[in-house]
Amino acid sequence: MIINNELILVFLLRVILGILFFFQGYDKVFKVKISGVIDFFANETRNTKIPLWILQTSAYYTSYIEFLCGGMLIIGLFTKYSLYLLGIDMILVVGAFSMIKPMWDMNQLFPRLILLSILLFLPEKWNTISVDHILHYFTSIYS
Repeated sequence: MIINNELILVFLLRVILGILFFFQGYDKVFKVKISGVIDFFANETRNTKIPLWILQTSAYYTSYIEFLCGGMLIIGLFTKYSLYLLGIDMILVVGAFSMIKPMWDMNQLFPRLILLSILLFLPEKWNTISVDHILHYFTSIYS
């Protein structure tokens, strides 16, 4: 394998995005706790008619997906599926924050959206510095 700028680009973007999501999810799962996330959104949306079960489901989904998929992006495992799940996560986050405050600050979301978009746009064959590539290599040898 020859290392070139394209391979390094995908590696850097994937790992940076993974770190951003991993630590965001880590905070939600282990520091703030899921109950704290639910309480925050329940307090912020108390004047809306959003059922509590939607808030709870969204809190669990976003917290664990950010943590797990962020970690998988860092090592490059199931990269494509992790990006898809994080895209759904971002849709939920945009929806939630837009209901809380229609003109909310996108400083935290926008960089993640750009990185995710670029990674989805770039060819998968450039993702060679990853566990996905190693698994593909060994499964193609033994099949």
